[in-house]
Amino acid sequence: MPSSAKSAPPTTPTTPTTPTVTGTATGTATGTTVRPGLFLVLIAVCTAVTAANVYIAAPLLPLMARDFGSTPSAVAWIASVAQFGYAAGLLFFAPLGDRVNRRRLVAVLSVVTAAALGLGAAASGATALAAAVLVASAATVVPQLLVPLVAERAPAHRRARHVAALIAGLFTGLVAARVLGGLAGQAFGWRYVFVGAAVLTALLGLASAAVLPAERGRRPGPLFSGLAQLPAVVRGSAELRRACIRQAGMYGAWSALWTSLALLLTGSGDDGYGMTTAAAGLFGLFGLAAAVVAPLAGGLVDRFGAAKIVSYAYGTAAVSVPLFWLGGGALWALCAAAVVLHMALVANHVANQTRALTATSSPAVANTAYVVAGFAGGAVASALAGTAFTHWGWTGVCAVAALWLALGWATTTLPARTTLRSG
Repeated sequence: MPSSAKSAPPTTPTTPTTPTVTGTATGTATGTTVRPGLFLVLIAVCTAVTAANVYIAAPLLPLMARDFGSTPSAVAWIASVAQFGYAAGLLFFAPLGDRVNRRRLVAVLSVVTAAALGLGAAASGATALAAAVLVASAATVVPQLLVPLVAERAPAHRRARHVAALIAGLFTGLVAARVLGGLAGQAFGWRYVFVGAAVLTALLGLASAAVLPAERGRRPGPLFSGLAQLPAVVRGSAELRRACIRQAGMYGAWSALWTSLALLLTGSGDDGYGMTTAAAGLFGLFGLAAAVVAPLAGGLVDRFGAAKIVSYAYGTAAVSVPLFWLGGGALWALCAAAVVLHMALVANHVANQTRALTATSSPAVANTAYVVAGFAGGAVASALAGTAFTHWGWTGVCAVAALWLALGWATTTLPARTTLRSG
């Protein structure tokens, strides 16, 4: 590992500006009081359901292509549209968590997401479907409204563990989108998968909104002033910038590989394994490694600090890339690589998001910057990976992933070394 990672001291979480509440989950709420443990479970379930919407298209690409009379690689860009939409939604909606009542905002966004998914199910072509996916992904930012809320109310010595619980829910949703989406798509068609996602999003989103705190005393100012504040918050915190770049590198590498995986698994001849969509969807079960590792990663971050965990995560991800390359012709290597990469991704995510949430006095704005950076990196990488797969096959996809990891680490390590020498 680079020497700067070894010398970095453990990250000590700063005291959040919102008072920490340990006795109840509602804080300044006026309404239903929910026990802290049950509150965390409900938020994690809501996170899982809403996060799945961003990834729902990826395992269904072969079915969509067949329906639209196209090829899977020709509609692969729809998966990138979902990530761009999510990044755009984060820019506009996630900063509102510092200023408006999150109960009302979660309810509205859940309804909009469900409506967009319903329209996607009725789409007659790839362009109409992409437009619906864009709106649905932009509105399904509920998880990133809830993570700062949980972090604000967690005891300082257990903050990373609480954040990790939501991240575990997020990755469970990701697995569900790939596995259940693939199975249901093969059995009933991709349109029914979209309808089912719409119904679940509406039900779970509204149910979760009902138990959220009816907050008072939110920060004054124009509604979208958090968006205007974003550049200054990022410029003012080197820790936040480092977390954003390293998440973009890690998430970009994961997106390049994971969004292209369905093309490899369902491809025929030398271009793939010839699996059905349902069988390819089952491969997503390896993503459960992330949900299992998340609570462990949270404890390690609380104990050893974020910087050390991020360095180990990047080293682990670097091992996964050659395994993925071998997986182009050896299924055992592909399985091993999937487990290793998910472990690295979730450890990096828990550490970096905890760092981002405690780096400034505006946690919702900082979290917006962090997640937008990650999804922007992921969207660009997955778009490049689709093109690389068309021209150079699976080797091209692995090259894109390796490049993103190298950029994410190098662009944050070299300045740190310069700073250490100048100090």
